[in-house]
Amino acid sequence: MIYHPAYGSYDLGPEHPFSPARVTMVLDLLAELGIAPELVAPAPATVADVLRVHDEEFVRTVEAASTGDADALAAAAGFGLGTPDNPIVPGMAEAVRWLVGGALHGARMIAAGEADLVLQLGGGLHHARRRLASGFCLYNDLAVAIRHLVDARMRVAYIDIDVHHGDGVQEILYADEDVLTLSLHESGEYLFPGTGWPHELGQGMGRGLKLNVPLEPFTEGASYLEALEKVSGPALEFFRPDVLVVQCGADTHHLDPLADLMLTSRDFERVIRVLLGLAERHTRGRALFTLGGGYSPRATPRLWAILYLVLHGLPVPQALPPAWVARWGPLLGEPALTTLHDPDEPYPAIPRRPEITSQNRGMVDRLLDGVARYWL
Repeated sequence: MIYHPAYGSYDLGPEHPFSPARVTMVLDLLAELGIAPELVAPAPATVADVLRVHDEEFVRTVEAASTGDADALAAAAGFGLGTPDNPIVPGMAEAVRWLVGGALHGARMIAAGEADLVLQLGGGLHHARRRLASGFCLYNDLAVAIRHLVDARMRVAYIDIDVHHGDGVQEILYADEDVLTLSLHESGEYLFPGTGWPHELGQGMGRGLKLNVPLEPFTEGASYLEALEKVSGPALEFFRPDVLVVQCGADTHHLDPLADLMLTSRDFERVIRVLLGLAERHTRGRALFTLGGGYSPRATPRLWAILYLVLHGLPVPQALPPAWVARWGPLLGEPALTTLHDPDEPYPAIPRRPEITSQNRGMVDRLLDGVARYWL
């Protein structure tokens, strides 16, 4: 597992949802479970690394604004900086380059044959675009890692299970014939960033390799898994990747305050197991997993702990350590948590379930129909 304490310096403010406390809670939970992860410490990415996927003027502005440079601060708004989502914070450029460095280190390990399955305990900054900071994301660690893998002559399948569309990764790699992107997300009709439609299929030699599965609000786990399996299987069979890169946002959980999908912790575990199965079948087990969104302190640390346990072939225990619950009680809220997984019926039945499932199936069918001619 790749991690460095400097990841915590990517802190956008005490009230900002993208809090480094989320990862601190995961590490503390694993420690209380008696698990001592073997941590691999990366170096921060260099500016040259970042320039592999980002525009030079954008990077120059980010780096200078991070130091308080007056000219850069004046130009910042044109690059998505200085907003509530992406505030200008002293030292932010170096902080985010630590996260980029972690994803890049994982890619280097896989490309060099030093590891097959890597978890980067951070990052997943999938909204950062070529010359625009967006959605809590300053630089795009995922695109940097993917670019390294492609430079190492590997075909990359990027799968994004964050509740928000992976728009930055898609934009940066839209014409790349060596990269398949597959994003499952709540429909942009209702949720930021408002993109990720089935007709966004790529351009040039990348046409037919950029796939989007926009799901209806209140989609539950069974429908989500059905869509994932129905699209991912034929897509990977056609593309024949050498490695998966997976963004594991935890904001599909029904408790997440920023979105409206209804997955449970058990659904999340099933999704991770499906992704592992895809890696085993299509890439000889080679996969780089990162974190991403996830804004419920009550849910996100539990889901990412489950991610760690599943990726490392460890059993998922039933009980949460009481000491962990007590320590984080003010963030976890009431009633007190007692189990790592959600209760069996964590929310009331959704009356529109058949309609939602039908709409999701129709959307998947339209996507597969639209892409079929590019896969012949």
